[in-house]
Amino acid sequence: MSSSLYKTDHYQWIKATVNQLRERNFDRVDWDNLIEELESMGKNDRRAVLSLLTRLLEHLLKLSYWEVEKERSGNHWAAEIVNFRAQIQQRLEDSPSLKTELEAMYAKAYPVAIKSVSKLFSLPNDAHISLEKALDEDWFGV
Repeated sequence: MSSSLYKTDHYQWIKATVNQLRERNFDRVDWDNLIEELESMGKNDRRAVLSLLTRLLEHLLKLSYWEVEKERSGNHWAAEIVNFRAQIQQRLEDSPSLKTELEAMYAKAYPVAIKSVSKLFSLPNDAHISLEKALDEDWFGV
């Protein structure tokens, strides 16, 4: 199969590649682009968990420390927290090996979340939410 299809019609390229693999027609597989796609999929899964973790931490920080807005927005933040945790959990169930990278992702996500919410309100100096608390379905920071 020509790699030009990869550039002109990605969806058709995927269908054709899957069909070639199913038929064990390995000599026609566009291996270079297939390898690139598989590597990209792994990176996308990691990026998705990192993004969800960052959003989760932002909402937990708001719910925990933004008293002025808590009455008006607290229920929305709490609902988003449930949603982000569920999405993270689903990603980890689909790709359990990502669990080993959670600490590293947390180390990247937490400073971003702090910086983000600091644009909205002043956090106390001792503000902190651990990874364990962030992922604990029974803890909302209240």
